[in-house]
Amino acid sequence: MTSFEPGRAETRTISLATPPERVFAYLADARHLPEWAPGFAPAVEHDHGDVWRIPDERGPRHVAVKAAKEQGVVDFVSPDAPNLGLFARVVPNLTGAELIFSLFFPEGTEPAAVDAQMAVVDRELEAVRERVEA
Repeated sequence: MTSFEPGRAETRTISLATPPERVFAYLADARHLPEWAPGFAPAVEHDHGDVWRIPDERGPRHVAVKAAKEQGVVDFVSPDAPNLGLFARVVPNLTGAELIFSLFFPEGTEPAAVDAQMAVVDRELEAVRERVEA
């Protein structure tokens, strides 16, 4: 029997005054990553399929954008480890949308590191809001 050791889950959400379809379309288009997540992806280039290349001075990094419109799912994950990344959900919220970002941290991650990363996530959610509500 294998043991299961969950990591620490952190989730943030933001209410948006725009239809869920607009939010989904914006997030699912990886070309927008530099607009709302410039620290993670200052630029992106399409690689193949759902994989995008992020130029980096240490060599390119890759992210797979897994999107399912009907479910409002847009996940930004490692192509080699699809359980690692940012997991996003867009759900209806009365006349607007609710955008949910979840991240998972390995057991033992320093609380200060988690707090710092989640502060970035808060800024990313606000950046999405600015763009989709405009």
